[in-house]
Amino acid sequence: MPVRTNYLLPFSLCLLAALAGTGARAADMRAARTPVLLELFTSEGCSSCPPADTLLRELDQTQPAPSAELIVLSEHVDYWNRLGWTDPYSSAAFSKRQQAYAERFGSEDVYTPQLIIDGAKVAPPANRAAVLNAIEQEVSSPKIPIQVTASGGEMVNRFHIGIAPSSVRFKTATLYMDIALRKAQSHVADGENAGRVLEHTSVAGPLEKIAHLRSGQSFEKEIKVDASSGAEKRVILFLQDDSTGHILGVAELPASKF
Repeated sequence: MPVRTNYLLPFSLCLLAALAGTGARAADMRAARTPVLLELFTSEGCSSCPPADTLLRELDQTQPAPSAELIVLSEHVDYWNRLGWTDPYSSAAFSKRQQAYAERFGSEDVYTPQLIIDGAKVAPPANRAAVLNAIEQEVSSPKIPIQVTASGGEMVNRFHIGIAPSSVRFKTATLYMDIALRKAQSHVADGENAGRVLEHTSVAGPLEKIAHLRSGQSFEKEIKVDASSGAEKRVILFLQDDSTGHILGVAELPASKF
């Protein structure tokens, strides 16, 4: 009986090894990137906002900044609601947060769309190149690692947060948590975007203050969540300097159902 030689087996093993190596290199590249928080202040009542929403989605999906891991939040303000359309994702808290940024930047103006990078820079969402340039400038700022892990299987029901002591110096900082919708869609019936279907990425829910930390302090906590909705959400945590507003650390638990 002739012996059949499987010439494909060595090739398959080499291919698997190459793919494994590629996956490991990709993981190393992601780990080497500096996390950067992008906060887009937006509104469904603003006709200039949909292109900015699209840019945020593109930045989130393609991760075009080689040195940065982009973590994004769509923060819908409520001051457009009086003009005919009530944005279902809007919150007075986000309007107040945007106003606080304006005061830190020495400005009296708030407007949409506005993109805040790491709590430190304002970038025009209409200029993609300027946004990427501002992101690269922020990559050089040292960050405090924030660890977040989930448990509970397919339907996440709790997650663990950990921050180790760091050499990054600050006086006091607040650790915020946001459970954001991975994506959302609205059929707008009135206002400047009447008749349009708008899509959003990483739509922020209520910002929750988890802890106040001092420089060099460690932190650890387990948080339980309601897993009954089954919607795809993201857990985003960031540590913000109380005096400067700069983001000292940011981390994301990728889309999970809860």
